[in-house]
Amino acid sequence: MKKTPLYEKHVSLGAKMIEFGGWMMPLQYTGILEEHEAVRQRAGLFDVSHMGEVMIRGRGATEFIQKLITNDISGMREFRVLYSPMCYPDGGTVDDLLVYKFDAERYLLVVNAANIQKDVQWIESHKPHDVEVEDLSEQYAQLALQGPKSQEVLQKIADIPLDSVKFFRFADGVSIAGVSALLSRTGYTGEDGFEIYVPADRALKVWEAIMDAGEEFHVMPAGLGARDTLRLEAALPLYDHELSPDISPLEAGLDRFVRLDKADFIGREALLKQKEGGISRKLVGLEMIDKGIPRQGYEVQVKGRNIGYITSGSFSPTLKKNIALALIDVSYAAQSSHVDVIVRNKALKAEVVKIPFYAKQYKK
Repeated sequence: MKKTPLYEKHVSLGAKMIEFGGWMMPLQYTGILEEHEAVRQRAGLFDVSHMGEVMIRGRGATEFIQKLITNDISGMREFRVLYSPMCYPDGGTVDDLLVYKFDAERYLLVVNAANIQKDVQWIESHKPHDVEVEDLSEQYAQLALQGPKSQEVLQKIADIPLDSVKFFRFADGVSIAGVSALLSRTGYTGEDGFEIYVPADRALKVWEAIMDAGEEFHVMPAGLGARDTLRLEAALPLYDHELSPDISPLEAGLDRFVRLDKADFIGREALLKQKEGGISRKLVGLEMIDKGIPRQGYEVQVKGRNIGYITSGSFSPTLKKNIALALIDVSYAAQSSHVDVIVRNKALKAEVVKIPFYAKQYKK
């Protein structure tokens, strides 16, 4: 089981540790509800060092990434970040990732923890001769400071005006508590915030400096439990839930990140067929009418007939309701439709609702 550079810190803080994607990660410290609320109201600090970082360099880097991903980086400026799925030829999803552009010959891809090895192999297998692929995952630690007070907290220990880093942009070589970092205004919670990449051996110093700077705002360390409820409220997909080799980005409602009008890319033909023929199933939001928490894998039915399944579900601490994302037959996907979720062999009523469940608070 892999451990992040902050493992001992989590243990000393009394975190409940669990296995996630081959890593020992903190599920919670004081409690999921408190940590969730801290991020929505103030700020929370996450250790996301399990995420993977892959550097792509070379003359053919831009063209190569264009072929790998469904989104379009042709007009992307330097020091911008772009979200994109990466697909198999049949339209299924290899992974969803962030692309950081330094210049036309240097990009950093940030990939999901459980997929690092698979992604690197996939990328390497399509690499042209004029491109170099380097897996830097072991060298980086990644922290995410998320919530409305994030900028105020981080500004105390950062050497650049953070107002200059707009949403989905980044700065490199930023000094955070004296440690050189790559800093982006990105996150996975639906709140304003930053993701901070530092050398693995400096992670503890930066973690402690952020917690000290955030003391007056009662910044809390936050675990995977709160990360999951926060991203679910914001309807942000999680790989192996809303996306997988069997779920295409179009089925997952990520049409705006699939640029079928750009030059050929892996999966384009299959996705174009899906688009033209119409998808048969669609990701929707569900709000429970009957009492019960919908969980991943639970069946969704109409009049006793299976029409799909829950991809993610939880109690929403912000909305005080039980909510879920579900992949269901497109003919039942209209808002306000009623469906049944099978919870412990009982059919519980739910309503199809608009997503995201929570209005995202990103700072543009």
